Amino acid sequence: MNKNFWQKALPHLAIIACFLTISFIYFKPVLDGKELIAHDTESWQYMSKEARDFNQKHEEPTLWTNSMFGGMPTYQITMPRNYNWLQNGQMLLSKVLPTPVLVLFLYLICFYVLLICMGCNKWLALIGSLFFSFSSYNLIIIAAGHITKAVVIAYMGPLIGSIWVAFNKNKIAGALLTTAFLSLAVGNNHLQIMYYTLIVLLFFVVVQFIYDVKDKKIKSFLQTLGLLCISLVIALGMSATLLLTTYEYSKYTMRGDSNELTPRENTSRPGGLERDYITRWSYGIGESFTFLIPNFKGGASGETLSEDSETGKQLKSMGVPNVRKIMSDFQLPLYWGDQPGTSGPVYFGAIVCFLFIIGLYLVQNKMKWWLIPMIILTLMLSWGKNFMPLTDFFINHIPMYNKFRTVTMILVATGFGVGLLAILGLKEFLKKDADKDKNKKILYIAAGITGGLCLIFYLIPSLSGSFIGSYDTQFTGSYEFLKMTLPVDRKDMLQSDAIRSFIFIALSAVVLWFYNEKRGKVKIQYIYVLLAILVTIDMWVVAKRYLNDNNFEPKRQQNAIIKPSPADQFILQDKGYNRTLDVTLDIFNDAKPAYFHKDIGGYSAVKLSRYQELIEYHLSADISGLMQGLNKAKTEQETDSVLSSVQILNMLNMKYLIYDHNSQPLVNPFANGNVWLVSSYRIAQNADEEMQLLGLINTKTELVVDKRYADRLVDIQNRDQNASIRLIEYAPNRLKYQFSSQTDQIAVFSEIYYDKGWNAYINGERVPYFRANYLLRAMSLKKGSYEIEFRFEPKSFFIGNVVANISSGLFVLSVILFLFFLKRNKTK
Repeated sequence: MNKNFWQKALPHLAIIACFLTISFIYFKPVLDGKELIAHDTESWQYMSKEARDFNQKHEEPTLWTNSMFGGMPTYQITMPRNYNWLQNGQMLLSKVLPTPVLVLFLYLICFYVLLICMGCNKWLALIGSLFFSFSSYNLIIIAAGHITKAVVIAYMGPLIGSIWVAFNKNKIAGALLTTAFLSLAVGNNHLQIMYYTLIVLLFFVVVQFIYDVKDKKIKSFLQTLGLLCISLVIALGMSATLLLTTYEYSKYTMRGDSNELTPRENTSRPGGLERDYITRWSYGIGESFTFLIPNFKGGASGETLSEDSETGKQLKSMGVPNVRKIMSDFQLPLYWGDQPGTSGPVYFGAIVCFLFIIGLYLVQNKMKWWLIPMIILTLMLSWGKNFMPLTDFFINHIPMYNKFRTVTMILVATGFGVGLLAILGLKEFLKKDADKDKNKKILYIAAGITGGLCLIFYLIPSLSGSFIGSYDTQFTGSYEFLKMTLPVDRKDMLQSDAIRSFIFIALSAVVLWFYNEKRGKVKIQYIYVLLAILVTIDMWVVAKRYLNDNNFEPKRQQNAIIKPSPADQFILQDKGYNRTLDVTLDIFNDAKPAYFHKDIGGYSAVKLSRYQELIEYHLSADISGLMQGLNKAKTEQETDSVLSSVQILNMLNMKYLIYDHNSQPLVNPFANGNVWLVSSYRIAQNADEEMQLLGLINTKTELVVDKRYADRLVDIQNRDQNASIRLIEYAPNRLKYQFSSQTDQIAVFSEIYYDKGWNAYINGERVPYFRANYLLRAMSLKKGSYEIEFRFEPKSFFIGNVVANISSGLFVLSVILFLFFLKRNKTK
């Protein structure tokens, strides 16, 4: 490589090294051997345990786990191997850098790439990366363990930058970059963020088309679009393993369109989530001021106050000892916004908001007209139930919008647009040939709007609302004083942050005013340094409120979290394959039991829709009846009567009930077992009748079958009473049974029906089976003695592997050819 190359590359490499240093400084506890404690990371460890353990010991990986919800594919939990070649590079990096460090590093470097693509110099790109990376939401999701979401948010920037390059600089280079970043984004498997990225890109492409038509460049536009379509195909192909399995599976999940039951009230159009579920986390319209003033609505749902707060003063006046220690540990519901709860506000940054106003005036129309409409639309969509006309329209008419919940998440697109327009506005303001008087006027307007709002809320905080939270009514008795002190503390928090934001706006405005007045007399590098320092202090301090050293614990302590309780140890002595119900936890929103057991419940946003329907129609009622009955039972006979009555739980082979982790679990002798033979069946005319009949039958002796499978049933009137069937071999992806009977039989397997992968074999020959009891597998068996085997072997996975390898090879070949011709042309 020539000297000129290194002269250009070294500053960028130095900034990359700076990003890495910043990432380690922010997450300093990792240097002390500590690990981030995050809910979703822990949940992943629980739910993936069975599959990970199996894959470490076997060459043939399992794509199915029985550890949650009776059984489900592992596609959205853990994939055994990555067939996207570029993803392997990211995985290699993840082995070198601790997870939080890696994510923050990706935030920084990816937004830096975007701004370099769009023509910003390295210093502006550095400042912009600090804007984006330390936006409070981006750090809050790391604290929550939403790592795949965070990584896809990071790749949003360079993906959009690559497409911008394709249309405005170099078609082929842009297309290749698009392929790379799109495959990385898709491969990290967060469809909701990808969906929002698509919305951003849609605005960009439409505006680009309008301007190209106006400038008579339609041919160039179509050529670029054609190349990007090829990029799209190759990028999706590189992630084909993930996409094909996810596409196939998603149709049968809560987000799919396979629901055959008559819809209940308050649902979105068929195939989507319930409207309330989609909009439960909706940003308040007034809450949007958190972009400028972080504690506008009180911060997080659980936060501490100082001893000097109104609450602390009240405790002191009550004679409570050691108030400082109490307040440092006392988690209070300081949030008082419209959401059910929050881990923290979405704070774009006071300086970012200030520069955004400058950008509205200075950025060229072409760039402005795709960013501003996108920002407005995504902001209004984030309001969800607080702006239902627009939300209803999108739920009812826009494809896939009703598949996603937590509409506040779309603010990642809003923040992306605000940050990008802010840094592009700064770029225009700092140009050598900028109009000095025009800049001064715009500077006054931007500072007046943003700083003025901060001052107004500081002086008249009641404009933001009552400061009374929805949880305040829970404080009674000795805690009733909080009803009076918390509103005062929330008001103080707003005022404190309002004046804080005003100061940062004023300081940055002074820096820009000074440069504008002394243009040509002061080195611009000093301005960059001052702005970078101000931005870092502003964003860093707020981010540290929600992700700091307290989120880390020593590795040995983290490992100690996952230890079997006495109840777990008792169940683990049973080497059979049975299911457990843990009523000490939130049964259907906690994956912890899956670490040690085959769990009736679990935690997953993509559970099978039939299992969710079973929960809603029967399983929840069964569990409620079980607990009420056991609480009333006084004798062993009464306990047995209760256990024998819960037909759905017995059908799911619930052998153990954990009611206290320090006590021996309750053993259920009435569980149906892994497999059983029935003596009769009923034919249901539709899904509604099947679900209704399921609640009426004795699942041990009777069977409910949809009429579509009636032709697979055999006559069992004169069945062999001595017939037997039992599980003889277990693996999560392979089950083997021994059957013996003198007559034909119908067997019911306590396994979830999913025919997009599960195949049945007798003597090595594939045989049909059918769905029964709404979600279990059943099979008609001819008389005789033989083995039955179920194997999970989804075609989508194996086809995806082939496509992924071919597509990855094509991409590598394309890059080699591009570099070859580039070098040859330079030589010429």
